[in-house]
Amino acid sequence: MARTKQALTASLQGSETAPLAQAAPVLQLLDRDRSLLAFNARVLDMATRAEVPLLERLRYVCIVSSNLDEFFEVRFAPHLASLRLDGHAAAKTRAVSEAAHELVAKQYQIYNEVLLPEFARAGIQVLSHGERNEAQRRWVKSYFLRDVRPLLVPVSLDPSHPFPIVANKSLNFIVRLAGEDAFGRDNEIAIVKVPRVLPRIIELPDRQAPGRRLFVSLSSVVRAHLADLFPGRQVLEFSQFRVTRHTDLEVQEGDVDNLRTALRAGLELRQFGLAVRLEVSAGCSDHLWSFLLRQFDLPAESLFRVHGPVNLVRLTQLVDLVNEPAMLWPPYAPSSAHHAFAPMSFFDRLKQGDLCIHQPFETFDTVLAFLRQAVADPAVLAIRQTIYRTGSNSEMMDLLREAVRRGKEVMVVVELKARFDEEANINWAEMLESIGAQVVYGVQGLKTHAKMLLVTRREGRQLKRYAHLSTGNYNPRTARLYTDVSYLTANPALVLDVEHLFYHLASQTRLPKLKRLLMAPFILHRAMLDLIAQVGDAAAAGKPARLVAKMNSLTDEGLIRALVSAGQQGAQIDLIVRGACMLPAGVPGLTDNIRVRSIIGRFLEHSRVFYFMAGEQESLYLSSADWMNRNMFGRVELAWPVDDAALRQRLIDECLVAYLHDAQDAWALQADGSYLRVPSARKGRAKPQPGAQAALMARYGRNTDA
Repeated sequence: MARTKQALTASLQGSETAPLAQAAPVLQLLDRDRSLLAFNARVLDMATRAEVPLLERLRYVCIVSSNLDEFFEVRFAPHLASLRLDGHAAAKTRAVSEAAHELVAKQYQIYNEVLLPEFARAGIQVLSHGERNEAQRRWVKSYFLRDVRPLLVPVSLDPSHPFPIVANKSLNFIVRLAGEDAFGRDNEIAIVKVPRVLPRIIELPDRQAPGRRLFVSLSSVVRAHLADLFPGRQVLEFSQFRVTRHTDLEVQEGDVDNLRTALRAGLELRQFGLAVRLEVSAGCSDHLWSFLLRQFDLPAESLFRVHGPVNLVRLTQLVDLVNEPAMLWPPYAPSSAHHAFAPMSFFDRLKQGDLCIHQPFETFDTVLAFLRQAVADPAVLAIRQTIYRTGSNSEMMDLLREAVRRGKEVMVVVELKARFDEEANINWAEMLESIGAQVVYGVQGLKTHAKMLLVTRREGRQLKRYAHLSTGNYNPRTARLYTDVSYLTANPALVLDVEHLFYHLASQTRLPKLKRLLMAPFILHRAMLDLIAQVGDAAAAGKPARLVAKMNSLTDEGLIRALVSAGQQGAQIDLIVRGACMLPAGVPGLTDNIRVRSIIGRFLEHSRVFYFMAGEQESLYLSSADWMNRNMFGRVELAWPVDDAALRQRLIDECLVAYLHDAQDAWALQADGSYLRVPSARKGRAKPQPGAQAALMARYGRNTDA
């Protein structure tokens, strides 16, 4: 314990301990949506850093575009409704819209003024029509006539040809025409829908680009040949456009007999939901964009006029096409925890104590190896697992299928409502059911977000249980990109709790009192409030009081108020919050003792780790849950304690202390809601220290390049 206290006390060096706060005004929380946009601004900053490889910088631009798509698809529809109201709600929406416009403008500025020139200096260029020479234009025209033109069917608008239904996030053109159509009418507006099957980036052949790598965008190819689509008429003006729609599936579970069937039907309609955002070219005329706003029934706040492609997400194709190793992150080969005890089996190893895997610095394949052993072992009788996000191609699902084939009892709790993974999860559920696995969908009205795997094995006359719990998903692809903690255990109390929870999710019978697990929506929120209060009480009594919590988002007002109260009692609180945070740090008289930082680096920070010290009592929990209202009351979530002193110290060192000392990838939240990047060089040091992620890669990597 002494070492734990010393490490966390050391993390405060260089900061001043604020005096105990006196009576103060009510704290005004930060706006969640603006905080989300601020997070994306921090991600976008990675695209400006010279030390980040060039293709990775472009990838960060694409990531921000993808994040913004999801923001509008999920978060913006209520804001549109508020614009019809007067007062605070509409003003808040306009502030969110302004912040989004500023972020998009910055994004295109970086793309046009920073990245494209650097690519050009490296001999890589995306040519506009005006930049192509005659030979290149001939090649592009040939490509258009051969591969693009046969798939385009322009629609000229008139009473019998109304404005077509445009799919979510699809590429389209609006064209204004002069002259008459084949029937002598002067209908001037036409719409051209560009199929998704066409690649958005096309590379010119080597003979068209000697010594360089040249590309053209599909939008520029169509743009250059719009006149070919309207023979006998003159194209007066045009613009590409893209509409984003509200896609959050809303199924009234109490009114359906089969949730899977209802969700599959909803997926068919997702592409054509309520329009929430319109993107057009910067040169689009007032006449055309106002016409489009009317068609989609959108206010001016939803219009984004962009200097470049309307869908930067699809530029990830350029990253894949170029694929130049010198312009990408150096390959990283994570170590395997399994190698440390092989050829001993997982079951024998876990009898000696719990096992912790820090992903992606250690490989997720250790978890797969555990499941492979369980599937191959004749003594294993049953496997139970939750499925939230596994991806469309999953070795884990193949292993579960093999377990069924070998005659083991397999039960899978599939969360059908995992946003944007609904279709993949429905397909997995149907496949597993078809071969005899028991498939359940959790509890009506709640998302099952807990990540757990339970293996039951016959050992002599007894049945022994082994469990895997995780802060992240069972997805091998994202496990290489997200920081998470996997926890393997044979602790009798913990694995029995896991078994009770699986039984509860399937049968929906009353859950017995759990001994070690904290579960939402029943007790997790109250347990976190109690632990925070204990830290505050210890501080008020003059005892050591320390709280460090790492999570993705902090938006639950009850937990925020509890943190503020503990800080006002004198507790020292550090929060490592990657994304949205509604708690303003360092507000005089209110949150003087609370510091908030965000880490943005090569990997997406995803682990949830909570440390509490109240006098001589200390505890550390891992969790699947962020401190958000939806996680505490609208989902099945888990938190579990780490009792092993060595593992607890390791998690403190790697997940908390290292991130509190990070001076490379860290941002500090200010009282006004803005973030400032932490200075990269501390006083008295000759050179900057590596960030937490880089240090962990150096510790665990099997290659030296990283």
